[in-house]
Amino acid sequence: MSEKQDILERTKAFALRVIQLYASLPKKTEAQVLGKQVLRSGTSVGAHVREGKRSRSDAEMISKTEGALQELEETMYWFELLVDSGIVKAELLSDLMKEADELTAILVTSVKTIKARRRTG
Repeated sequence: MSEKQDILERTKAFALRVIQLYASLPKKTEAQVLGKQVLRSGTSVGAHVREGKRSRSDAEMISKTEGALQELEETMYWFELLVDSGIVKAELLSDLMKEADELTAILVTSVKTIKARRRTG
């Protein structure tokens, strides 16, 4: 599997896991409000990555990838609130949080690589 395909598959799998998380949340108002936020940001990461794949320029690719990074950061914030508020046990979110960290590292590296290529090209 190519690196580009891998990030597409990983961000889609991440989105599907976020959907499962949302579906499993308690029906209390605060859980649903936070859940909808994490659902929105967590599922949009892959959409940004896909849009970036179709970019017409390096600048557009950087913009879309940085958008995905913003959504990942926001998703991590909602994860933290779900845990810190006692709605979800930390151990239940640890794998998702680890994946968010790994996706962040991959996307940061991608942006750095594209920017370096632009400087030397």
